[in-house]
Amino acid sequence: MPTASLQHRRHFLNTVFQGCAAGSLFPAFSTLLADERSQSTRQIPAVPGKLSIHLRKRTAKAPLKAVNETAEWDASETAIIICDMWADHPCKLAAQRVDRMAPRMNQVISKARDQGVAIIHAPSGGIQLYEETPFRKRIKEAKPSKPPVPIQGWCYLNPEKEPPLPVDDTVKRSTESSLRGCDDPIADYKKNTDRHEHPAIKMVGYDVVSANGQEIYNFLEQEQRKNIVLMGVHTNMCVLGRPFGIRQMSYLGKNVVLCRDLTDALYDPRDRPYVSHTRGTEMIIEHIETHWCPSILGRDLTKVIPGSNNPVS
Repeated sequence: MPTASLQHRRHFLNTVFQGCAAGSLFPAFSTLLADERSQSTRQIPAVPGKLSIHLRKRTAKAPLKAVNETAEWDASETAIIICDMWADHPCKLAAQRVDRMAPRMNQVISKARDQGVAIIHAPSGGIQLYEETPFRKRIKEAKPSKPPVPIQGWCYLNPEKEPPLPVDDTVKRSTESSLRGCDDPIADYKKNTDRHEHPAIKMVGYDVVSANGQEIYNFLEQEQRKNIVLMGVHTNMCVLGRPFGIRQMSYLGKNVVLCRDLTDALYDPRDRPYVSHTRGTEMIIEHIETHWCPSILGRDLTKVIPGSNNPVS
């Protein structure tokens, strides 16, 4: 609910706007009032501060090479989506890598949150565990917005934009599970693993939790977030294909990037192209940089350009 002073300010602007003749002052008051109304729909304070983002992408034609660029993003126009960082995983080596990544990820999102970046937690399959929390309530109450293209339940590989993935993640080594790409030596998958988000990643403040593409789009539009950072697992599957993943965000026209040091692929070195798990993840990142979007490092989200967060005069 707006404060009394904010209500008085809006009343004043409305009065001036309505009583202003069509002269030189009209456009200025119109813009000011529109900005005021726009701010009133946001829940997260829109604070000043610019992030210096170091983008890495790749040329699609030979000679293939990395291209580095620097961009400035307003922190108040930026959101992080954390994909499927579950407390446990049927693939135990994958779960171990999430254990290793989660504390670093929490440090990044904690510092980004302090700069004004929005944080969206998306532990797919575990959202029902958060139904009674303010983080679910907040995103369910976001103002509805109509997307420019349909939001798909899953965004499959798009042959019009990309070739087949550079690693084979189709092999299943258990008759008891549909899980593929797991590099555990023995396929001993357990059903009903814990789909809470990893406990090292804290959900706090204005954060929201959802795996629903429309809910997430509503929230992004309400909070005026056009720069989207995807982090989490697994790079070759959910990070690309979920209804909030890289492909869908690209279709929606968002300025999406992958956080390459806070992601991991689900790839088994026993499968093509027979490289280490680390190299397999790197190859997926290179595929994304070539055909979908640039990548960045988490550190770019932790601080703003000195002086850019001072009060606007």
